[in-house]
Amino acid sequence: MSETTISSKAAPVQFEKVSKVFGKDVIAVDAIDLQVDAGKLVTLLGPSGCGKTTTLRMIAGLEMASSGHIRIGDRDVTKLPATDRDVSMVFQSYALFPHMTVLENVMYGLTFSGFGKEEARSRALAGLELVGLKGFDARLPSELSGGQQQRVAVARALVLEPQVLLFDEPLSNLDAKLRRQVREDIRAIQQDLGLTVVYVTHDQEEALAVSDEIVVMRNAAIAQKGTPRELYDSPNDRFVADFIGEANLLACSITSIDGETATIEIEGYQHQLPARGLGIGPATLAVRPSRITLGSDTGIPALVSKATYVGVRMEYTLTGEFGKVFAVQDEVDDPLRPGMQVNMSFASKGPVLLSD
Repeated sequence: MSETTISSKAAPVQFEKVSKVFGKDVIAVDAIDLQVDAGKLVTLLGPSGCGKTTTLRMIAGLEMASSGHIRIGDRDVTKLPATDRDVSMVFQSYALFPHMTVLENVMYGLTFSGFGKEEARSRALAGLELVGLKGFDARLPSELSGGQQQRVAVARALVLEPQVLLFDEPLSNLDAKLRRQVREDIRAIQQDLGLTVVYVTHDQEEALAVSDEIVVMRNAAIAQKGTPRELYDSPNDRFVADFIGEANLLACSITSIDGETATIEIEGYQHQLPARGLGIGPATLAVRPSRITLGSDTGIPALVSKATYVGVRMEYTLTGEFGKVFAVQDEVDDPLRPGMQVNMSFASKGPVLLSD
């Protein structure tokens, strides 16, 4: 893929020790530092109540920070109202006017921003073409599918050419197939136009698919941030390991350390991996389902308690003295059967030691 050209209007976003407190003591966001580079798509990911939507709304100016500073580009916008921040937001509910045509919906913000009718119309038509809705301008929202309505909402935000574009759970109302298509559309538009985008979701797969960087939030704070691969392959702790994709968390013992390499043992099976600063003794191992090998000559004894065919792969639940493990295998023509005894081992890359 060619390198993204950053839009001339795209601006970075910076949080410096930003907090949001509701009432006397409900801390929604707790002194977070956050940097969103210009032209990048950064996703705020986390469970309900973690502070991700409040963080997004503080960028938009829909919530005012209780303390700290928020900068968009070279401006401190901490105390500025939403109308003075040069950001646009795509809401979960689309927020389209049902009595207006598609074109009128897209033109709406432009007319309030001082554009003449003809220029607003021209920009709106260009925006609809950009999101693949050329020729839909005369339709009403009720005549569109959910995915098409979401594209109209995106076009309405894009035509304002904001410094920052915000998405609040934009795909949650779509079915699985549409979610995949629309997230690809959003990512393609963001990269083609070089937009600065902050994107909120609780869907881990969605975050991995669209993001340049993911910020995982927990209990009003940032648990970890990094690229999708960094978070998937090197989670800092149990929460991130379990929240970013599925992870099996197994008790193990670190039996030796050689430089930066640790040797771990589970029921006599040994495996070497990065020590990550840990020392000899009890530890926790995180293993992705796809990093488990079944049927090797050596390994950890396990019982296949459940086998599920899902088309492109087999999904297995394994039980043993280690507890319960979820594994996936690409081999679907000669699957393992429930009740079979197998040896379970780990891929050379993928398993990771956790600090807690």
